Amino acid sequence: MSSPISRKWEHAVVTGGAGFVGSHLCTALLDAGAAVTCVDDLSTGRPENIAPLLDRPGFTLVQADVSEELPVSRRPDLVLHFASPASPADYLRLPLHTMETGSLGTRNALALEGGWLVLDRVAEGRPGREAAVRFGRDLAGLHTTGAPAFGTPPPGGPVEAFIGPAPMRNVTGDFWPGWYAEHRVLPYLRRAVDEGTVTPGEAASVERVCERLPELAGPAEPPARLHGDLWNGNVLWGADGRVRVIDPAAHGGHRETDLAMLELFGCPLLDAVLDGYEDVAPLAEGRRARVGVHQLFPLLVHAVLFGRGYAEQALDAARSALSR
Repeated sequence: MSSPISRKWEHAVVTGGAGFVGSHLCTALLDAGAAVTCVDDLSTGRPENIAPLLDRPGFTLVQADVSEELPVSRRPDLVLHFASPASPADYLRLPLHTMETGSLGTRNALALEGGWLVLDRVAEGRPGREAAVRFGRDLAGLHTTGAPAFGTPPPGGPVEAFIGPAPMRNVTGDFWPGWYAEHRVLPYLRRAVDEGTVTPGEAASVERVCERLPELAGPAEPPARLHGDLWNGNVLWGADGRVRVIDPAAHGGHRETDLAMLELFGCPLLDAVLDGYEDVAPLAEGRRARVGVHQLFPLLVHAVLFGRGYAEQALDAARSALSR
């Protein structure tokens, strides 16, 4: 298959076109005879990178945040999506913006309906302690940006969302124990019962956990901006020593839920991740005893999607929480 740049294109959109890589792509496409629309909010891209292109025929600069909109009137036949804060300093400074650019920005890029969509490739590396500590700090930075309420979707995000292929409703609430029970635990428990994965008698233990959540939840926490589906498969360890997270089910929630999911699915070097996290945002005393409570949500989602094995883990977590 030919590479995207070697083909003949009429109109290309390059998001993040004022960045180092994006500006070179704009130049190459113009040289190849394509009209180029560069979309960049210049939050991290540099105007001097595209200054030589501003007077070239066929080049258009649109200053916009791709996570909010892509105001491109002419349909492209190629979309090169390279918008994202890329340096470690920018990623730490703009954790929520980075996440929204990768999720909502990609959705908006797809909506342009170009014939090709090209994304940045992350060369995989091996997990290392330094990267794990930095990942923990970055994750704490994301969480501390906060959310208006529990269940709040990202800006422009849907109420009727998904976690993997399972439906997930982003209904808001101000009291975490009640919101978590009503919108993150019980919907999946009921579906598991309806489908015969959990018996009504077994479900009673999870329902008792929900009733006792005000005492089991620990100290009250403000809503955090969660990744929302932070299992190890959504954590990419890059060859450049940076960690990226992908495929979020972002919403406002309790920050310990993200950490509990990392632990549930075996994140490498979790102790180092937690060390970095607590450097930025120390956790409330007793977190270890609350891990099972926060794992009920992902375990029940997996029970619905993948069956009895995860249901048994969810029931074990509920019984353990009740024994406290």
